[in-house]
Amino acid sequence: MRTFVCGISGMLGHAVADAFLDVGHEVAGCGTRDRAVLALPGEVRYERYTFESWDPEALARMIQDAEVVVQLAAHTRVDQAEVEPLLAHRTNALFAQAMARACEITGADLLYVSTDYVFDGRAGRAYREWDPTHPLSVYGQSKLAGEIAVRRIPRHYVVRTSWLFGEHGPNFVATMLKAGRERPELKVVGDQFGSPTYTGDLARAIARLVTTRRYGVYHLTNQGIATWFDFAREILRQAGVDTPVFPQSTADSARPAPRPAYSVLDNWAWQVAGETPLPAWEDALGRYLVRSSR
Repeated sequence: MRTFVCGISGMLGHAVADAFLDVGHEVAGCGTRDRAVLALPGEVRYERYTFESWDPEALARMIQDAEVVVQLAAHTRVDQAEVEPLLAHRTNALFAQAMARACEITGADLLYVSTDYVFDGRAGRAYREWDPTHPLSVYGQSKLAGEIAVRRIPRHYVVRTSWLFGEHGPNFVATMLKAGRERPELKVVGDQFGSPTYTGDLARAIARLVTTRRYGVYHLTNQGIATWFDFAREILRQAGVDTPVFPQSTADSARPAPRPAYSVLDNWAWQVAGETPLPAWEDALGRYLVRSSR
């Protein structure tokens, strides 16, 4: 199977490319303006490939050989999106709309990765795939708009995930490790709940999902629930860093974008389909720390 990964140079893009290569796919992809051709996991050659991101015909030419397109390119800076909402919507919604049309032209399946931030976090329980959405932030609104655009074509997958960490990009784990080694103590938000998710585990689940041809909306996260405070404390514990960590309220953190207080995703559709749940987030963290230390 031939797969095209849009956003291949990002943290999740690297993991997805490797996961598809591991199961025998031919993989190509692009970053913002670079086309990447992969031969083996971890071996990426970039070629210049300029296109207009809102032009479906240009995108169709770029993905013309693909049977599956994985759309990962996104504006993910949650706080920055509050001050540049047009850019966030162009990247997360308009581009997704154009890619959906391009897939209609070529006949490729389309998988779009979305976020727990499409929910407002007020349900007080884990969200299932059919629960009403109500994003609080510009980022969440733009990702929901991208979902809506993608869901207009029949052969689509929408995968919502949360709190990603992994190799090949900045992430919360790396930030906490650096801070824990440089500061006498840390204060981390303790009243937001979610499920930390390792890109390697998510990527393997995505590679499995597209082979099923069971189109629709899926929640895919590592198992378990944590606050950012819980996550930070476990990061330092597993890394052997003894810097004390203290919980802080969301209000005291003074971030520009509102966050859902409880955005845990119930991986209901995945498990109803008979698929194996992703491992616990603590286990995933341990494997990431081993890999990143090599």
